[in-house]
Amino acid sequence: MSVTLRQLRAFIAVVRTGSFTSAADSLHVTQSALSGLIKELEQTLGVQVFDRTTRRLGLSDVGKEFYPLVDKLVLDLDGALGEINNLKALKKGLVRVAVPQLMACTLLPEVIKAYRLQYPNVQVKLVDCGVESVVSRVLSGEVDIGVGPERDLVSGVDAMPLFEMPFMLVFPKKHPLEKKRRVSWADAMRYPFIALQGQFSEKLALDLHASFRDLTLSPSNEVTFMTTALSMVSADLGVAACLPYAESLVKLYQLQMRRLHEPEVTRKFFVFSRHGRSPLPAAESFVEFLLAFVEREGMASYK
Repeated sequence: MSVTLRQLRAFIAVVRTGSFTSAADSLHVTQSALSGLIKELEQTLGVQVFDRTTRRLGLSDVGKEFYPLVDKLVLDLDGALGEINNLKALKKGLVRVAVPQLMACTLLPEVIKAYRLQYPNVQVKLVDCGVESVVSRVLSGEVDIGVGPERDLVSGVDAMPLFEMPFMLVFPKKHPLEKKRRVSWADAMRYPFIALQGQFSEKLALDLHASFRDLTLSPSNEVTFMTTALSMVSADLGVAACLPYAESLVKLYQLQMRRLHEPEVTRKFFVFSRHGRSPLPAAESFVEFLLAFVEREGMASYK
């Protein structure tokens, strides 16, 4: 038995309008085409769903049993199709984004604000977490996408380049480095250096040593969050290095930011997603918006 959706819609239209002529008009088909659909339906079912006379048209006993079931089935299907259309048209949806704590309090709120102006019915759930757990949250399915610095490739996760940025030195106003037009890493190392724990310091130390053998990163203090480091810099307890996207937070702490030279050390950031998994329309649109945002703001190739 192979009943088609067109046959069911024709059946419902005839019941609701009470005539083949009106039903055909409502479906924008000819009356003969509608009659053919009803005939095909009855042949497939092996029973008549309408009792027809020259003077009246009515549901058969089988048709009376059949109609409420079909009506609910088609309504449910139309509702499901409507939901799909809403998701495709971004009239609704949810995208979950995992980002490191520093990015969660600087760049991402700006992106989300701009995105919501364009897609007000899509909810963006921001998950701020440790930088080392961004990829694992993507892999577990807890979030749809993650944004974070370059990491060793993990099976099951795709990485799309987002931007590459140089390190900037952050120091208080009226600091001796304020007078220097060009600040080197060697200049920065003359002052207590506040760094982040874990791979941030480990990778930075390797990069510096690879370029200048005698340049050794020896932090006076290693903290968990950049906000802690900036607070300590604000208290004139040392200097710190961060990336340009944190500028809004640096300004909030009323600190100065200057690009670091000799060597030129950069960090690449990526958008992470699960390999082989088709993204929901909301997640796909958010990634496209994020890429366009960083390009528009000059972050994709920072000079």
